[in-house]
Amino acid sequence: MQRYYPVVRVLSLVILMFGMTMLVPLLLSWLMHDGAESAFDEAVVLTVATGLGLWWATRRETRDLTIRDGFLMVALVWTVLPVYAALPLVLQLNLSFTDAYFEAVSGLTTTGATVVVGLDELPVSINFWRTQLVWLGGMGLIVLAVAILPLLGIGGRQMFKAETPGPMKDSKMTPRMAETAKGLWLVYVLISIACTLGYYWAGMSWLDAIMHMFATMGLGGFSSHDASFGFFDSPAIEAVSIAFMLIAGCNFATHFLVLSQRSFSPYATDPEAGWFLLVTIGSVIGIAVFLDVHEVYPTFLEALRFSAFNVVSIATTTGFANTDYALWPFFAPLWMLFLCSFATSAGSTGGGIKMIRAIVLYKQVYRELARAMHPSAVHPVKIGNSVVPSNILFAVLAFGFIYMVCIVSMTLLLSFSGLEIITALSAVIASINNTGPGLGEVGPANNFAGLTDFQTWVCTVAMLLGRLEIFTLLVVLTPAFWRK
Repeated sequence: MQRYYPVVRVLSLVILMFGMTMLVPLLLSWLMHDGAESAFDEAVVLTVATGLGLWWATRRETRDLTIRDGFLMVALVWTVLPVYAALPLVLQLNLSFTDAYFEAVSGLTTTGATVVVGLDELPVSINFWRTQLVWLGGMGLIVLAVAILPLLGIGGRQMFKAETPGPMKDSKMTPRMAETAKGLWLVYVLISIACTLGYYWAGMSWLDAIMHMFATMGLGGFSSHDASFGFFDSPAIEAVSIAFMLIAGCNFATHFLVLSQRSFSPYATDPEAGWFLLVTIGSVIGIAVFLDVHEVYPTFLEALRFSAFNVVSIATTTGFANTDYALWPFFAPLWMLFLCSFATSAGSTGGGIKMIRAIVLYKQVYRELARAMHPSAVHPVKIGNSVVPSNILFAVLAFGFIYMVCIVSMTLLLSFSGLEIITALSAVIASINNTGPGLGEVGPANNFAGLTDFQTWVCTVAMLLGRLEIFTLLVVLTPAFWRK
């Protein structure tokens, strides 16, 4: 048992840092007198006390984390922190633990699915906390921990490697992992400030601007209004949202290089950015034409407005909505649900398998077709000018297989539990891709509140699998992981 003490020590510090983040909504609650002060008081005390207790018990452990420790640490962070994140929701809203944990996991995994109704009547600090969870989860609390924990004498390379999305985890922008994490967070904060100012300029109040910035930058889709962006009914606000959802859907390492080099050339050399924008913008135009042909809206410009906002929102796995797109002809929402499975870039705050894996899978399929016609020819799979190593190819193929297995198995579970097939399939896809709204009973005009506890837990597991890119969580569940 003692061999896990270093993991517990690092976890205790992450819990302590997480408890400090609760002070922001607590201060807001005090200033606004919104009635949630005691809920946050108790949540802060419980979280900080737990962190301090675990740290005191393991304070003499100084060993750095191994690869195995890194996987365990990441799995623990993303399963344990939602317990503390759920405390204000349980204490203030009287949610069951299942629903509160689901809501907290949804926020931290940047999914944006919700079981809470009456958002407009909630205390401001509760809505602020929900959206703040999305912002924290967007770049990843682990990356934040990697940036800070070295100051306390704790290395974080293995944590960063296990947490970072995408197939090529060993590439880094700076020689030290801590500097890499700090660079990512600096870019994240700077773009977040710009997003807040953009929303305020477009007509939101300061509080709404900050809360929707949290959800936009984290691509999480939580809102302070039941009608989401339909509450504002503003093309200007939607335009700001579209711009920053696209920015957040790109690799933040590329944004970092653009800022540090003061040049836009990294966007041109990013193998994902062009495909991400081409697929997303092409889908916006295609669905706008499709809606216009079916006369869903009176003019093409109106069809383009609603297509642009909702397609970008779902493709980037954000989950905002300004209309009930489930009422559109079925092809449109089905295509949008398909987009959320792969459109965003690795290193972004989005979910899904990531565009880089989709490109690798496409090129691997093309190589096999070429091999069938020319068995003796050499057809290396290239990303840019670099040949993709065989171990990366095998990892991507394995990921694609287990991704499909997870979707099928969890869809069958939900269908077995009584959900009709469209709701079951879309709920799993929306959860594992960290998108939020699905179709049917979990569509944009509804939420996940109607699910049973069993169905809610299936979706919760799907969200965690998606956020940790499946293998990080499954590795910890294998018997071999726990052998000495």
